[in-house]
Amino acid sequence: MKYASLFALLFLLILPSCATRGQTGAAGGAAAGALIGQAIGHNTGATLIGAAVGGMLGYIVGNEMDKYDREQLNHTYERGMSNQRSAWVNPDTGSQYSVTPQPAYQDPGTQRVCRRAEIEAIIDGRHQRTFSTACRDQHGSWQLQ
Repeated sequence: MKYASLFALLFLLILPSCATRGQTGAAGGAAAGALIGQAIGHNTGATLIGAAVGGMLGYIVGNEMDKYDREQLNHTYERGMSNQRSAWVNPDTGSQYSVTPQPAYQDPGTQRVCRRAEIEAIIDGRHQRTFSTACRDQHGSWQLQ
């Protein structure tokens, strides 16, 4: 149990520095998996297997939380009226987004259809504002540049 506690503490120390919700989910899942693995197997191998399985499941759950926002952003690039704001609140995270797309254009270098947008967000109480460009890939999906 000593190794599992040390492993969990290590992940909890790393947790605040993770950049994405997927990474945060992976870290939390790995810590929980390590504790469960140690409790079931009572050895280092079980702890490591628990950490690996927990990390993978946590990463998947963390990315699903962000998937909603990516879908909303893609919808705005695809169907949003130029110069008209589209806004949403992520029901899982409470993050707020406001996106104002510009008219679509064809990139002269790649011949892809692109669109620039102003994105404003309030994530964890912090206001962020950025401009981004997305272009359609060969499958018709919008990819941030």
